[in-house]
Amino acid sequence: MKILIVTDAWYPQVNGVVRTLDETSKQLKNLGHEIKFITPEGFLSVPCPTYPEIKLSLFPGAKVSSLIREFNPDCLHISTEGPLGLSARSYACRNNLAFTSAYHTRFPEYVHARTKIPLNITYAFLRWFHGRSELVMVPTAEVEKDLIKWKIGNPQIWTRGVDLEIFKPQKGRRKNKKPILLNVGRVA
Repeated sequence: MKILIVTDAWYPQVNGVVRTLDETSKQLKNLGHEIKFITPEGFLSVPCPTYPEIKLSLFPGAKVSSLIREFNPDCLHISTEGPLGLSARSYACRNNLAFTSAYHTRFPEYVHARTKIPLNITYAFLRWFHGRSELVMVPTAEVEKDLIKWKIGNPQIWTRGVDLEIFKPQKGRRKNKKPILLNVGRVA
């Protein structure tokens, strides 16, 4: 299957979105799928004013449309709501092309914390953006509940796995028998 992933978040950024997409693409390739990305690389871009690591592509519409047509994907996944994601969504809607989308993080809360834009405005944008998506992939049940509460799309939990080649118990390694507490969560 030919899968096209469109994302405004990509290397050299170091964050959960980039890591999730990179690892997902590796697993999909291992299953025999052909994966292509549309990322800010190759687009004229400027740093996001409140998060300079994020590159905002300027006027990407024509190039994104051309790249989608050229690859002719079986599946289109729009991972972010930035300029590239908006351009891909626009192309898909104009051409009756089904797509999935993702909601990786509490975007409205971040926007509000940085700019004081009211939550309901950002959630209205997300409702519009994800409204045409076949399903909206979300990382947790809590985020799924939020999107249901705000009437956004068709959320579906997309869990993150643990790489057992990196994280695996090793018998006999610990000398101290006291219990160890571990919290696995996100920092954002």
